[in-house]
Amino acid sequence: MLETAVAPLSFDEKLEGAREASIVLATVTTDLKNRALEAIASAIETGAGEVVPANDLDLANGRENGLSEALQDRLRLDAARLASLASAVREIIALTDPVGEAVQGRNLPNGVRIDQVRVPFGVVGAIYEARPNVTVDIAALALKSGNAVVLRGGSAAENTNRVLVALIQEALTSVGLPAGAVQTIDEFGRDGAKRLMQARGAVDVLIPRGSAQLIETVVTESKVPVIETGAGVVHVFLDESARIDWAVDIVHNAKVQRPSVCNALETLLVHETAAPRVLPAVLERLREAGVVLHADEATRSLFPDAVPATEEDWETEYMSLDLAVRIVRDLDEAMEHIRRYSTHHTESIITNDLGNAERFLNEVDSAVVMVNASTRFTDGGEFGFGAEVGISTQKLHARGPMGLPELTSTKWLVRGSGQHRA
Repeated sequence: MLETAVAPLSFDEKLEGAREASIVLATVTTDLKNRALEAIASAIETGAGEVVPANDLDLANGRENGLSEALQDRLRLDAARLASLASAVREIIALTDPVGEAVQGRNLPNGVRIDQVRVPFGVVGAIYEARPNVTVDIAALALKSGNAVVLRGGSAAENTNRVLVALIQEALTSVGLPAGAVQTIDEFGRDGAKRLMQARGAVDVLIPRGSAQLIETVVTESKVPVIETGAGVVHVFLDESARIDWAVDIVHNAKVQRPSVCNALETLLVHETAAPRVLPAVLERLREAGVVLHADEATRSLFPDAVPATEEDWETEYMSLDLAVRIVRDLDEAMEHIRRYSTHHTESIITNDLGNAERFLNEVDSAVVMVNASTRFTDGGEFGFGAEVGISTQKLHARGPMGLPELTSTKWLVRGSGQHRA
């Protein structure tokens, strides 16, 4: 990657460049967008020699500054993860371009034709922390949906993000698209994040991804409309009829496969009748994996190798090898616990009772509700989106994993032949 001696752009110049690029992207053909995505995927693959050293520097700085193990895991980009990112970009190429898609349409009695079609937002802002994979995911999804994007990826990943954005910009210009379609404002620090939140009119929508504190800050302080993504206090309930093999495998996968992500299991609820039958095997498998169990008294009577749970444990997103465990009387008490402590991200029930499965699906109010499956499936890639912008826990516009359609709005096209209103 060649360095060019040009003066750095100001914050306002970057936002202006993003707006200008969004006008171009709104009418770009799907073929050109797909060629740009292939160029980005190739750049990520061939640029590993630049990305990995920058990422190593960020990781070293993170360790020195006391960055948690969970955030270090989110921050890390090695050759395998870069290959996975490139693959995710190529999956987006195969997805249907939502821009111009007809949502609905009809002819009015007076002969006027009206059609509602999908259009890009325009300029999408994203604020996130220690997750350079988000830089690629959001840039690729924004491009395919015709949006420009302004990224604030946080100081922890600043070196990595700078290299990734430079690679993406070179890929864009190689196919004739403006480099301003993907911008980073990391160099402006926290002041840049604050200015992005105040940039109503220059930025059309803002998406935060990260800790509950970061998301709350953006939601409460932003003047730009926000699509709220949420922290994941995620639950699995082992019902009275739960199969032991399913319970052991699903709970282990949901907690251990990647504990630092928002769809990882944080609280395990167990029907009191099933507890003596299933809990020992489930918790032993977790203990062998190094999970620290924070359990209520009833659980510790069955499995003493656990620390006493506190009220704080039920509302904690650990993002680590820690798990809260509670025995409940029945399905109703399990759902009451979820209503009280859930962040409305993902909940799963393990059961062989069809009636209880349907009650859980219908009565639990979270973005994703599952039966007999690991919560780790709550993911844009797993849902077939190629990647994800985030997992929305709000109820307006988008809910759950967000892909291409969630990065569009709509407008009405009205075609007449001289009609006027009486």
